[in-house]
Amino acid sequence: MRNLENAPKIYVGTYGQYNNGSLFGKWFDLTEYADLKEFLQDCHEFHRNEFDPELMFQDWENIPDFLISECSLHKEAFAYFEATGEMDHETAEAFEIYCKQINYWPSNGYELQDQLESFRESYRGFFGGSMKDPELEYAYQYIEETGLLLGVPRALERYYDYEAFAKDLFLDGYCAYEGHVFADY
Repeated sequence: MRNLENAPKIYVGTYGQYNNGSLFGKWFDLTEYADLKEFLQDCHEFHRNEFDPELMFQDWENIPDFLISECSLHKEAFAYFEATGEMDHETAEAFEIYCKQINYWPSNGYELQDQLESFRESYRGFFGGSMKDPELEYAYQYIEETGLLLGVPRALERYYDYEAFAKDLFLDGYCAYEGHVFADY
């Protein structure tokens, strides 16, 4: 999964305790569990002093909002953590953005593996370097990689409007979020 610093954690209480004015609960480190079933069993075991406790997730850390609510954790959460745990920090951040802002997983109905494949096809990289404008930085890379200006004399190349080209790229076909660039297909 992830290192201990970025470990997904949930503070689990119950609605019964909360309705009685108590925030009694416990922080659960999800890296200690193999799946949702094991985690929920441990939560119910912790709150065994209540008959049929209704779990309440009162706080959480390092868990994207699209995977959790006050009363549920998505069934694919552990698979998501495993997949992002194998990614470098930058790619994991981009995947979270992709799921939240672009392809709306898990509400899009995709299986996690399909979502990962779609992400790999769409993701172009992080462009938050020296230019501080990810769209323009990507446009420069795109032009270089595709050879768009190959064969254009150097004297004319300097007159090329990279800013306008970047604007056109991102009007139709690409999007950028927090420095991460994605193709819109």
